[in-house]
Amino acid sequence: MIRKLSLSAVAVSMFASIAAAGVDFDRGGFDIKAEIDNAAVAVPDANQDKGVFDWLFGKPKPEPKAVAEWTIMVFSSAKNDLEKYLLMDLNEMEMIGSSAKVNIVAEVGRIDGYDSSDGNWTGVRRYFITKDSDKTKMGSKMLQDMGMIDQGDYRNLAAFGKWAKAAYPAKKYMLIVSNHGSGWEKGVQTITENKGISYDEQSGNHINTPELGLALKEIGKVDVFGTDACLMQMAEVVYEIKDSVDYIVGSEETEPGDGYTYNDFLGPVVAKPTMTPLELGKQAVNAYADHYDKIDQGHTQSLAKASSVNKLLTVSNEFAAAVMASGEKALAKTSRDATINFAMDENRDMYDFARRMVEGSQNADVKLKGQALMNFITGDLMLLNRTRNDKGGYWSGPKEYVLAKGMAAYFPNSTLGNGYNELAWAKASQWDEFGTWINQP
Repeated sequence: MIRKLSLSAVAVSMFASIAAAGVDFDRGGFDIKAEIDNAAVAVPDANQDKGVFDWLFGKPKPEPKAVAEWTIMVFSSAKNDLEKYLLMDLNEMEMIGSSAKVNIVAEVGRIDGYDSSDGNWTGVRRYFITKDSDKTKMGSKMLQDMGMIDQGDYRNLAAFGKWAKAAYPAKKYMLIVSNHGSGWEKGVQTITENKGISYDEQSGNHINTPELGLALKEIGKVDVFGTDACLMQMAEVVYEIKDSVDYIVGSEETEPGDGYTYNDFLGPVVAKPTMTPLELGKQAVNAYADHYDKIDQGHTQSLAKASSVNKLLTVSNEFAAAVMASGEKALAKTSRDATINFAMDENRDMYDFARRMVEGSQNADVKLKGQALMNFITGDLMLLNRTRNDKGGYWSGPKEYVLAKGMAAYFPNSTLGNGYNELAWAKASQWDEFGTWINQP
């Protein structure tokens, strides 16, 4: 009887452990922390003997997994019109592949309707990226088929990051979110009006800026965070994530559909796995910029130091206060309208705005605080900024991206956008008051 009870208890424990490894990502009514933590539960290898004596008495503990120098995690939602390009990205990763010291893992999602290559599979899968010469289909091992989960739900990004760090431990981590991006705004209308990242057309959902901050907090410290997406290098975004990352790679302007050229980025990392986070961040920026320079395509890409973002708040507050106290509202409006802007025309470069105010102001404090902001952006906050002027085309005229120094901010043309006051930046800074002041009669 005692033996039967013991075996029953073991069986119950076994099935409970297996059940705990599943994650329900329905947004309704569950404990997010518990769900994400459950994602890291270790599941026995399928090849292991799971006989009852192993469960009763245990096997010798396996050797701990070797800790790599880097684990590079790519969260790629191809559930939209970028499907073709994001599949190309995966094949670019396979041109390099993981090594003993660099793990490359990806979570990628697809839906019907855009691209039928590589078997036209749908759903969300996790891959360990290995070297492969076939540029038309994935050769890497699929680790998990996640089903059709919502990649616009920040909890799935958090679960992926937690899983990748647990399964592929490393001394340093980079997380890349690859998809459409549109800056800070938390909207409630259609996808084209909402601002954020990781748009999932199947669910109609996306990760807004406060949710991106929540996801990164759950994942834990990341050395380098990159957005292979449009319009994400702005004060409102970096302030939301500053405490969870060390370095931030992003673009003030839109990125071409091709985005990162992953083989150009990853090749030097695998060749020199001892790269510091700063070196890797610069490598990401330079690989991107070098590629688009070669094909003569306009671009912006920059590297920000997260530990300097708090001071960005301080110096921008001091500058905004000086401008408002000066009463030079007409100059502020003309300077704002002349400042280099981007595809979302209310996103404008912070340095260029300060420069125009300094040049036009008659107020000594505006000049002093504006110059301080400019010096801080180029001398402390931005560790690398690469731009190339755009010649323009059918939809838009030429752009002098050389005027952009790496960090954008929201300059509303009228009222503040929906949800702006929910941002950590708006709560802590005077930027919302400043934007409102400029637009008052």
